[in-house]
Amino acid sequence: MTLHKKSRWLILLLILPHLLGCAITAAGSTAAGAVTLDRRTAGTIIEDQSIELKAYRAIQTKKELDEQTHINITSYDTAVLVTGESPLDEMREKIISIVSNIEKVTHVYNEITIAAPSSMVSRSSDTYITAKVKAKIFANKILSGLVIKIVTEKGIVYLMGLITREEAEIATNIARETGGVQKVVKLFKYID
Repeated sequence: MTLHKKSRWLILLLILPHLLGCAITAAGSTAAGAVTLDRRTAGTIIEDQSIELKAYRAIQTKKELDEQTHINITSYDTAVLVTGESPLDEMREKIISIVSNIEKVTHVYNEITIAAPSSMVSRSSDTYITAKVKAKIFANKILSGLVIKIVTEKGIVYLMGLITREEAEIATNIARETGGVQKVVKLFKYID
């Protein structure tokens, strides 16, 4: 299989769960009875996934960046959050330049710290915090099913989404009150 065919299969595998989720949502419910609300268009969801994939692939082609940094890329409505660690400012700037030059990227939030890559223990803790925040947001009657991207890096929770100011306030308070959260950064796009 050629690299081009592999790339197409990878993109299909990445978007398939979202397409299935859209079909289930359009039907009215999931197996558990929950409805999800993603205010992005299907095209924007696919574009966000494409941006993330292109960014990771571009960084991986730079051996020094791939081996010496720990980077997370999250695209939501074509605004990209870049978190992680880089040992040198020059490497951080190179990563931001790569991401900024990806087609359709409208804004880049540079949250890369100058440090050695984080440990697996730290990353596991961040994953646990993200799961707790997601569960609390899903359990909230007003926010239940609303798609809010949650990224945690070194205890800092980043929130992204297309939401109202009231929804943003509720989500922010939920994140702030979750154990282990050091700080909450709102990167919302408001729809009201």
